[in-house]
Amino acid sequence: MALFFLWSCGNKENKKTADKPVENTEPAVTEVPNTTNEEETTSGTEENSNKFDIAKIPVSDADLGDFPFFSFPEGLKATNRPIQRKYDVLYFPVDGIMTPLEGKVWKTYVSAESGNYDDWSLAYFFKSYDDAITSVGGVKIFDGKITNEEYERYHDDAQYLGEDGSIGYVGQRIKVYVIRRSDGGDIYIQLAGDTASGNLNILQKEAFKQTISILKSDKIRKELEEKGKAVLYINFDLDKATLKPDGKEAIAEIAKALKANEDLKVGIHGYTDNSGRNTHNQKLSEDRAQSVLTELVALGIDKTRLSAKGFGSENPVADNGTEEGKARNRRVELIKQ
Repeated sequence: MALFFLWSCGNKENKKTADKPVENTEPAVTEVPNTTNEEETTSGTEENSNKFDIAKIPVSDADLGDFPFFSFPEGLKATNRPIQRKYDVLYFPVDGIMTPLEGKVWKTYVSAESGNYDDWSLAYFFKSYDDAITSVGGVKIFDGKITNEEYERYHDDAQYLGEDGSIGYVGQRIKVYVIRRSDGGDIYIQLAGDTASGNLNILQKEAFKQTISILKSDKIRKELEEKGKAVLYINFDLDKATLKPDGKEAIAEIAKALKANEDLKVGIHGYTDNSGRNTHNQKLSEDRAQSVLTELVALGIDKTRLSAKGFGSENPVADNGTEEGKARNRRVELIKQ
């Protein structure tokens, strides 16, 4: 039941290394128990000492090679070409709650190389990855199913559902592992499957790297005076209205511009990309616009000079089909009043 680590593709020397099966030489890693029974994990569970906390997971410094780190067990293959993205969001059941994690993503369906269903074993699929992951310091943090209520709560926001290898449906038995890394690039792996094939998702955490620079106060003033509008890209926590430190820096520049012209009044308009439900995006855009207003008031701007409104995913300025386009659509517009 050999499972191999992936190393650099096309490198003969590395390929020789990858052809060696992983030896389970380390002691077994203690599994973090679920907060509910193994058959079905529900949301809204009572808090207890078993609640997942990444800080309690031992750090693994094992050499894993290149992303996605693991290949297929002997006799198994990707059913179709795996989906790999430099940055995306996947939902993982953490304490029974489908939780969005962001970073580098790889996912696929897995089936028998022969194409014969009789050669497929779900137990073999699960056992192979369990052995390989725990041998390098990985810890199982979930083993169960999500409820109908939890699926209804989150599935509209997980627009990737339906793509090859997707995990997170009602009735799926899902196993989730984490490999904690010292550099913060923690690796999350989730598995699911049935009597015909398996699903494999691998995500390495990485915060979205904003490539759009902060607009300075003089530029904000100029655009408001000449165009009546200034477009800003303000960083918030994922799917929240909580400002990141550089988001506060961007708002400080707005405050400088407003203090330089005491007669200037602005409307703060929040926008999102089209990921998720319209009602969720509308509320998120409103909350983010209000967060900007609240921060400006805290910086000494009179509240009577400000108003806040959210527009959800309306009026996109870029293609929502790419991560770069989505980043441009997640914006705040200042409108001169």
